[in-house]
Amino acid sequence: MRPLNSKKCEVPSLGRQNGGDQAFHGECQSCDGVEKPSHSIENGVSLKEHHGTCSFNGDHTDGLLVDGAKGSLARSGHIDSAGCGHDGCLHGNNGSCMACDDQESDREHGGHTLDDLFFFNDEEEDDIEWEPSARLVENRWFCLNCTVPNLDEVTHCQNCHELKGSEVAGYDDFKTHIAQTALVSADTASQPVSTAIGFDERMLLHSEIEIKPNPHPERPDRLRAIAASLAAAGIFPSKCALVPPREITKEELIRVHTSDHVESIEQTKNMLYSYFTSDTYANGHSACAAKLAAGLCADLASLILSGRVRNGFALVRPPGHHAGVKQAMGFCLHNNAAVAALAAQKAGAKKVLIVDWDVHHGNGTQEIFEGDKSVLYISLHRHEDGSFYPGTGAAHEVGVLAGEGFSVNIPWSCGGVGDNDYIFAFENVVLPIAAEFAPDITIISAGFDAARGDPLGCCDVTPAGYSRMASMLTACSEGKLLIILEGGYNLRSISSSATEVVKVLLGDSPSHSTGAAAPSKEGMQTVLQVLEIQQKYWPVLVPIFASLQARQGRSSSRYVNGENKLKRRMLAAGPGPVWWKWGSKRLLYEVLFDGLGPRKSKAKGK
Repeated sequence: MRPLNSKKCEVPSLGRQNGGDQAFHGECQSCDGVEKPSHSIENGVSLKEHHGTCSFNGDHTDGLLVDGAKGSLARSGHIDSAGCGHDGCLHGNNGSCMACDDQESDREHGGHTLDDLFFFNDEEEDDIEWEPSARLVENRWFCLNCTVPNLDEVTHCQNCHELKGSEVAGYDDFKTHIAQTALVSADTASQPVSTAIGFDERMLLHSEIEIKPNPHPERPDRLRAIAASLAAAGIFPSKCALVPPREITKEELIRVHTSDHVESIEQTKNMLYSYFTSDTYANGHSACAAKLAAGLCADLASLILSGRVRNGFALVRPPGHHAGVKQAMGFCLHNNAAVAALAAQKAGAKKVLIVDWDVHHGNGTQEIFEGDKSVLYISLHRHEDGSFYPGTGAAHEVGVLAGEGFSVNIPWSCGGVGDNDYIFAFENVVLPIAAEFAPDITIISAGFDAARGDPLGCCDVTPAGYSRMASMLTACSEGKLLIILEGGYNLRSISSSATEVVKVLLGDSPSHSTGAAAPSKEGMQTVLQVLEIQQKYWPVLVPIFASLQARQGRSSSRYVNGENKLKRRMLAAGPGPVWWKWGSKRLLYEVLFDGLGPRKSKAKGK
C-alpha cells in the first residue's frame, strides 16, 4: 500500500472465510468526498466503466443495449462454481462457468478469481500488481452484456451474441424522472403508497479501480440496466415512490457485524482502492455506497411495517448476503438483508422470513441468524456437495441452539436448474414452512444469477419464473414484502427479471402462469432430501414427504419393472447367437429361432 502522504495506512486485519488473509492494497485518497457521478454516467455508460453478462431477451430490455464505441476494461471477480453442462456455461471447471478463448475443459481446479477463468496462468498470483504482458495486448474485446472475451475480428459475442461496442441506453431517462418522483418517508405526510423503490446514484461510484486483465462482474452497469428497464416499462416514476437515501449508522451496523468489521469498511474511504479478498474490492466511495445500500433497506423495511408502504424494491449495491458477522467476501461488504430484518423487528415485527434465491448460498445471512428462531432463513442455491461457491448451505445445516430448524437449505446438485425445479421447491418446501412460521414481513434476497444466460450461475430461471416466485411470496405476511437486489451479472437477464418482479409488487399477475411444476430427477431428489431433514422441525412437511416418496416410488417401480420384464424375456429366450449382442435384431432373431428357448423350457417342465 502506497499512500499519497508517504505514511503507511493500516486497516484491521480480519479473518477470511474463503482462504487466505484479508488483503488491502492501494493508495490513500487526498479526499474522501462522496459526490455524485458526473460525466461517468452522462449519455450512457462507456465500456471502460462496466461490463455485463450473458443475454436473455426480455420484454422491456431490447432497447437497453445500443451500439457504441469499444473501450478497455480492467476488473476482477469472485467465481467459485462447479462445472455444469448447461448451454449458458461455456467453461466447465471448478472455478466458474464463463467462456474464454483457448480454454481446456479438463483444467484442474486452480483459483477463485476471474483472472483464473479468463487467462489460465497458474504461475501468476492473484494479487500481484498488473504489468503489461503479451496476454493483455492480444486483440480481444469483452462483451458489455456478459463480460466474455472475444477475438477482435468477431463482431458479436460468442456467448450471448451481443454486438461489439454496445452500451447501456435508457439510464438518462431514469435520471430525469428521479427529481419528479414522489418521496415517501416516516416524516412525510403523504398517503400510503403501494410500492417504493430504494435507489441512490452514489452507489454507482463503487467500482474496481485497480487495472486488471478482465472485467469484474459486480459493476455499476447492473443498476443502470435495471433502472433503464423500469423506466422503459413505465413503472418508474409513475407507479412507484422513492425512498430518500440515508447512510446507515454505526449503531445500526454493529447489531449485525462486529465493530472491527464496520471499522475496516469505513477505513476504505481513505484509500484509492483496497481488497478484502482477492475478488471483493473497495474504493474511496465504497464505504458510502455500502452504508447507503444498508440504510435504504432498513428504511424500506420500517416503512413497510408501519403501513406507509405496502411493499418495496431495494435497487442497491454492493450486494450483501455473503457478508458475515466479521468478514466481507463474495463482492459483499455489509449484509443488507440482515440489516433490514433487524430494522423490521425494531419497527415491531416479531418474526421475519428471509428467502434467498440467489444462485450462491447466503452464508453471511445464515451465520448471522443461525441461532435466532425469530428469523427464518430459506435458501435455494447451487451446492454440488460443497464444490460451488461459497461451499456452505448443505441440507443438514439447519441452525444451532435456539435457532435449530430455522435455517432451511435447498441445495441443487447440478447446474441448469430451471423454473420447474424452483417452483416445485416453493410449492413443497418454501410455502408450507412459511405458512406455518407466519412471518410479519418477508424479505427476498433477490439475486438474479440463477437466470438463464448468467455465466456465473449457469442455471435456467426465466423472468416468468422469478415473477411466479415473487407472486407466491406475496401471500406470506399479508403482502408485506421487501425485495433486495443481491447478485446477477447478465444485464439483459437481471433487468428483465427485476422488471417482472416489480410488476408483481405493483399487483400484476405473474407472467406465463402454468399448472403444477414437473421437477427434474435431480430436483426431486433434492427436495426429498430437504423434506426428510426438515420434517423433524416442521410437521406440515410430513404428509408432503410421504406423498412425494410414494410418487417417486411408483415412478421408479415402473422403470424397474419395465427393465426387469425385458431382462426376463431375453433370459427366457436363451442366450441367442453371438451377433445378438452386436445390435438390435430382436425381430430377426424371433423369426429365425421362433422362441425355441421358451418351448424348450416348457418341455422340460412337462
